[in-house]
Amino acid sequence: MNAETQSVWALANPVRSGAPLTGDVSCDVCIVGGGIAGLTTAYLLARDGKRVVVLDAKPTIASGETERTTAHLAWYLDDTFSHLVSVRGDEVAKAAASSHRAAIDLIGEIITTENIACDFERVDGRLFSGVDGPDILNQEQKTMARLELPFERTKFDFPGGLTVDCLRFPEHGQFHPLKYLVGLTTAIRAHGGVIHTSTVVQKVRGGEPSKVTTTHGHTVSAGAVVIATNNPFEGGTILHSKVAAYMTYAFAAEIPKGSAEYGLWWDTEDPYHYVRFQPGGQEGNFDNLIVGGEDHKTGQADDQPQRWNRLETWARERFPNMGAIRHHWSGQVFETPDGLALIGLAPWNGPNVFVITGDSGMGMTHGTIGGSLVTDLVMGRPNELASVYSPSRMMPGALRTLLGENLNLAAQFKDWLTVGDVKSVEEIPPGHGAVLRSGLTKLAVFKDDQGKMTTMSAVCPHMGCLVRWNPGETTWDCPCHGSRFSATGMCLHGPSTSDLTKVERDSLTPGV
Repeated sequence: MNAETQSVWALANPVRSGAPLTGDVSCDVCIVGGGIAGLTTAYLLARDGKRVVVLDAKPTIASGETERTTAHLAWYLDDTFSHLVSVRGDEVAKAAASSHRAAIDLIGEIITTENIACDFERVDGRLFSGVDGPDILNQEQKTMARLELPFERTKFDFPGGLTVDCLRFPEHGQFHPLKYLVGLTTAIRAHGGVIHTSTVVQKVRGGEPSKVTTTHGHTVSAGAVVIATNNPFEGGTILHSKVAAYMTYAFAAEIPKGSAEYGLWWDTEDPYHYVRFQPGGQEGNFDNLIVGGEDHKTGQADDQPQRWNRLETWARERFPNMGAIRHHWSGQVFETPDGLALIGLAPWNGPNVFVITGDSGMGMTHGTIGGSLVTDLVMGRPNELASVYSPSRMMPGALRTLLGENLNLAAQFKDWLTVGDVKSVEEIPPGHGAVLRSGLTKLAVFKDDQGKMTTMSAVCPHMGCLVRWNPGETTWDCPCHGSRFSATGMCLHGPSTSDLTKVERDSLTPGV
């Protein structure tokens, strides 16, 4: 595959843009982040009569991780119900299933109310056994039967002839996420909400009022602030210790229309694979087959191109009528120890600051749950899900997972002791980057196709980890908390709010 990555959801629409914030303003609620979580929150609060202001760092809304999703609308949990039961118990698992089903219902209600054309339809979900055998499937069957959740044990035939055991779940869904959010954005503005894009938030401080400060020095004063930035840039040690950043890979290829039943499919392998379909172009004679998987910790792999190749091999074995791959991309997932998002009052920064993070592979429904739950909290309404999703919740049953993730994080600082990827810039081929040592520090050096070099500090501005080169998307990725930067150092994804620091070559240690 070529190096250029773009999701199948690319959508040019002027509604997605807004004017940058150019002065101080006040409102009832300031929402930081214009993905599905932030826009759902803004819509529900505006509908309840609140004056809302949305700030997004990118030129267009929904151009962060929401644009890089595969857009499964699922109530079956990505991390399995058996796992959630083992760490939180049956009642929390039942509440989680109910909340994700309600999120799909809410999306459907909003689509109907606002007349949004976004290819929404109900489909079945299927968990099928992989090369690891039926053990996970058997365990999930027992757990879901005890929880009295709807499912059926059955067989499933792939178009290529492979027959597998599976659990079938009713009433899942699928849609075009950007078409949905364009409609949501129009509705927010119709309710009096204001959206500013190309506006980078640097600081949030809770209080009465709370204050949001941008990198240009402008301030939004608000009765409440909602941080809905996928990974909260001001999460502090408490919150960052509860989420772990993972990369996931996806592609979209043409497949003859009607050759497979629409649905959301997952296998039990590790790393696992997931499949869904999306209607094709205006001619309507093909569908998009969307396949994902090959997950790994962010910044902790250097074989990204091969992961897309492995996905393609896996898919062609099951879908021999699959055509050429038209899009391929990656996304970033923030996992929590129990597999449920962190939604509610932020455990830092004073009162009236709320957070929605920890999508755990279910960003579309977790983002919608987050919008609904936070709206109730801001409005002072009771919501029984507050304790289920509280960012301050204790998870004693997940201590082993939590400890393992944080030991992994700590181990990444060993990069400070190494010599680097290469010993000199001459070893870096055109179109690539590498980390090398210069005295007591480390440098991230990118050499473009013409041989022009950009030299930066390899130190992530967030908490001092060293970034690593991602050859699949020509980015610098932080293996600690998931910040990502362009080849020339521009911040693409938080929690960092700053670019990598440029270094003048004249100041470097001789030999570098």
